[in-house]
Amino acid sequence: MIKNILNKIPRKQVKENRDGGSSTISSNASATSRSNIATASRLGNSNATFNPGFSATSNSGLNYGNKHLDTKVNGNAGSASYEVLPSFRDVPNAEKQNLFIKKLSMCCVVFDFNDPTKNLKEKDVKRQTLVELVDYVSSANGKFNETVMQEIVKMVSINLFRTLSAQPRENKVVEGFDLEEEEPLMDPAWPHLQIVYEFLLRFVASPETDAKLAKRYIDHSFVLRLLDLFDSEDPREREYLKTVLHRIYGKFMVHRPFIRKAINNIFYRFIFETEKHNGIAELLEILGSIINGFALPLKEEHKLFLVRALIPLHKPKCITMYHQQLSYCITQFVEKDCKLADTVIRGLLKYWPITNSSKEGMFLGELEEVLEATQPPEFQRCMVPLFRQIGRCMSSSHFQVCSMINYQLAFLLVS
Repeated sequence: MIKNILNKIPRKQVKENRDGGSSTISSNASATSRSNIATASRLGNSNATFNPGFSATSNSGLNYGNKHLDTKVNGNAGSASYEVLPSFRDVPNAEKQNLFIKKLSMCCVVFDFNDPTKNLKEKDVKRQTLVELVDYVSSANGKFNETVMQEIVKMVSINLFRTLSAQPRENKVVEGFDLEEEEPLMDPAWPHLQIVYEFLLRFVASPETDAKLAKRYIDHSFVLRLLDLFDSEDPREREYLKTVLHRIYGKFMVHRPFIRKAINNIFYRFIFETEKHNGIAELLEILGSIINGFALPLKEEHKLFLVRALIPLHKPKCITMYHQQLSYCITQFVEKDCKLADTVIRGLLKYWPITNSSKEGMFLGELEEVLEATQPPEFQRCMVPLFRQIGRCMSSSHFQVCSMINYQLAFLLVS
């Protein structure tokens, strides 16, 4: 009988979150409306603000944990948990580093920008805090220590490394002109992302950032995640990524071979598997600057990159999206080593378009630039297949192709 009575007594239910710990939802959270309570619950879940593309444990060996927007942030509960911290000029110099770390931790919260009516105050507070962080890094007059670097990379990683959204492309022909006419997808979170990119750029470029220490955190895993973002449909993001990666390549000499190899792999996947990538032009623009700095004589590794990656990039149908940058890289190689002209010209002839007259016009323009840097011995090696192709172009029904080929023929005869 006593057992039956005890069974009727209601037991206290322990609620657990997905991480196995007790729930972090505060009992005194704002209860003004049911929607506010739902928002607080959602913000307490790591999936709400933490994108699934970021692992709780970094590949670099740093355990960042499941950082998410909790209803208890910085020890305060409810809507008061995300308020403006003191300004750097309002605290003594001895306290500035601690305040800097607190602001970094505060900016690890990621908001949902798909709903423009959500968390307006908190979003504005974070934007102001990010601007302060950029100013602090820009005006730093002391070396960043290891703890600060770890917190910086943590904040940047949580904000930038996410699953990219893509526009549906069903029933669309992947041609260069189709992609150019398509409106790019603008990321609604750009007001925050832009400042985070600017912060990362200032940090990498800062003379107070010791490359030997920073390479432990801006490591191969970080670089790979950064390269993944080049597939973003937002051209503003790709432009920032281009500048940031170029700065990393310049500052961290130890990462240079890895960066080149990783870019190679992106090109291979694009050429031989997907033929879909939004950032090929930006990656080629970075490589154009890198190739320009190659020392002579060229390493065998660099020549293989030309043959295995750059020349096959003439194959995809969407070449119009990046041909200008590709042509510059190819010409740089020929100007560095004139003996490569034969390899390049034969490569162009291998991928010469048959039915696409606009693409053929681009090939002719690139061929003209290569021929200007070609020496007579190299020209003689490839002139037979070259003139055969010129003969086929002269019978083209496209007036622009005929006009260009006549000009090039005159150029070759004069030369």
